[in-house]
Amino acid sequence: MGFDPDIAQTRFGYGLSPKVTGPADITDMVALLRAKEPEMPWFPLPSDAEMREKMLALLDARRKISKAEKGSDAHQALQEAFKTARRAAKQEGAKWIGATLARRVWSRDGLRERLVAFWNDHFSAPGKNVIYRYTEAAYVANAIRPHVNGRFEDMLIAAVLHPQMLHFLDQNTSVGPNSTIAKKRSEKNLGLNENLAREILELHTLGVGGGYTQKDVRQLAELLTGVTTIQKKGTAFLAKRAEPGAETVLGKEYGKRRARMADVHAVLRDLARHPDTARHITRKLAVHFVSETPDEDLLVSMGARYLETDGDLAEVMEAMLRHPAAWAAVGPGVGNFKQPELFVSSSLRALAVPKERFRDVKSQELERLLGTPLRMMGQPWRRPFGPDGFEEADSYWLTPQGMAARLQWALGVPAEVLEDLPDPRQFAETTLGPQMPGAVKFAAEAAESRREGIALVLMSPAFQRV
Repeated sequence: MGFDPDIAQTRFGYGLSPKVTGPADITDMVALLRAKEPEMPWFPLPSDAEMREKMLALLDARRKISKAEKGSDAHQALQEAFKTARRAAKQEGAKWIGATLARRVWSRDGLRERLVAFWNDHFSAPGKNVIYRYTEAAYVANAIRPHVNGRFEDMLIAAVLHPQMLHFLDQNTSVGPNSTIAKKRSEKNLGLNENLAREILELHTLGVGGGYTQKDVRQLAELLTGVTTIQKKGTAFLAKRAEPGAETVLGKEYGKRRARMADVHAVLRDLARHPDTARHITRKLAVHFVSETPDEDLLVSMGARYLETDGDLAEVMEAMLRHPAAWAAVGPGVGNFKQPELFVSSSLRALAVPKERFRDVKSQELERLLGTPLRMMGQPWRRPFGPDGFEEADSYWLTPQGMAARLQWALGVPAEVLEDLPDPRQFAETTLGPQMPGAVKFAAEAAESRREGIALVLMSPAFQRV
């Protein structure tokens, strides 16, 4: 089977829309992905500098509280100021989530938006405290989004060396055992930390079972010891924290003369081009987009293209799209079951929720319409339960509680985000396309209200799978 315009949008995007036309063919899909992302002034994304400024304001407010006398008027006033700053940061976070959802609903290049979400999950780095919880939007916008159509090594470097990731994996506590700073100070919270090195090898590049040993983990951790973050500047390399001497990772030496960031970049580029990385990355992409048990020939084709192009991700995606196995027919029991975030996003796209609805959405409203429901479905927004991201297996999401939460969302939220719900019969046709099952058509026609009819379409197996 070859290109299908409906599968192109449902399996490789956020679904069909009554207002946005999909790609005309595979060449169009690839061209959209390769092109520079169009300006979308309605849906702006934050810069690292912008978010760092807000983070510093929060830190400064918290620092002043700790210095004031407890119980004093000044202490109470500072606490109120911090609460106000937190509310502002929370509202700013809601603004960026709204922008993300709006791009999913209104972009013609659904594949790009899906890839942003996929790589965000691959390089999961949810903030671990009140400060970094609000900076993840900038991490995704600047370390992930610009590289989804480029080489994997560039995204790897941008993601794992971003302050968000360094904080998440405790890199700021890692110093070389024989470094200058280790010899001068004996702080209990400083020492060699292998978290970042282990996740780079196990999750981000070679994969579980890849050709590395515990010695490689330690050597990479030592090579990374100079990498840290400075609050006012972001990522930095401080030689006084770095372990002196050469380190050997997968049989290759790095940092022979002196510790420097260039050697960190070099090892990351070598890891990105490794055959084990090619296998790990291409399989993960195929499982996410096509099937839990992807066609072996599809994997071979994608892996070969990865190695031939030194990890050019647009080339890898084109290899996927041009393989017949990527276009297997959809239907009940066929195709991956939608994760909650994909279900919600594709529902909003099917409803063509107006652009204005996403602008300046209040944090409390977003929590009610998105945050709480996604937690009930088992997938809190951008907060996986570990550094390995969310589960891909259908069985993980097909639970009574999860399905009940989806039904509750489908019955309630569409009526809240639209002034007038569409006719269920028309909605079924525009949402599911010409392959709409007869049972869904019957249910849409027989629904007692538009609210129930829309929910029946959204909860149908044809919509729940891609």
